[in-house]
Amino acid sequence: MQSGLYVSLSSQMALERRLDTIADNLANVNTTGFRGTEVKFNQMLGETDNKINAKIAYVSQGNDYLSSDNGEMNHTGNMLDFAIKGDAWFQIDTPAGKVLTRDGRFSLTDTGELVSTRGYPVLDAGGGAIQLDRTGGEPKVGSDGMIYQNDKQVASLGLFEADVSKGYLRYENSGVMTTETPRPVTDRFNVGVQQGYLENSNVNAMREITQLIEVNRAFESMTSLSKDTEDAFSEAVKTLGGSR
Repeated sequence: MQSGLYVSLSSQMALERRLDTIADNLANVNTTGFRGTEVKFNQMLGETDNKINAKIAYVSQGNDYLSSDNGEMNHTGNMLDFAIKGDAWFQIDTPAGKVLTRDGRFSLTDTGELVSTRGYPVLDAGGGAIQLDRTGGEPKVGSDGMIYQNDKQVASLGLFEADVSKGYLRYENSGVMTTETPRPVTDRFNVGVQQGYLENSNVNAMREITQLIEVNRAFESMTSLSKDTEDAFSEAVKTLGGSR
């Protein structure tokens, strides 16, 4: 009976973890460039204390990972709005260090530095801040990220890649800090930039709400199972205690 309680408890912990990620996804359904969090659960087998060594299946607490689906492109017409096509990231220099983001809402400072919505410098492929000439004409950016003013190349948007599955931390808005050091994208055949566009969050609100309902029902079911197991355990104790 105790094994049933442990299985139920492990399921509740896993479901609570999934509820947290669903809540975070729904809170960021309108966050530009946000990539939703998914959770992968693994089955763990434990042996019961009996002669046949029966296996009991538990659920792990789960491992978070980012959905790699691209969000929809939203045309803004703003020459300093950028969206990435493919699996890559922009990089910005923040007080916490270099952060990857797919939020391409950039602007120019009074000195011509390209910055994020929070005023953090946007970096080129070499990790340097991007400097433009405020009087040099409207910047035009090609699909390869090259920035031109008056038909002259003046800078380039850095596009970076990293294996997020090796570990990451969320940062402000849609930013992430990865355990693996990001690398500049060298083969841009499947990766590019669209000027005048922004990428919407890749969170599907209806899907998340549906999963929220399913997880809540599963949690209630596990709670009911725990109560039934506890009641059966109590009855067994009373019965065995009264038989002496």
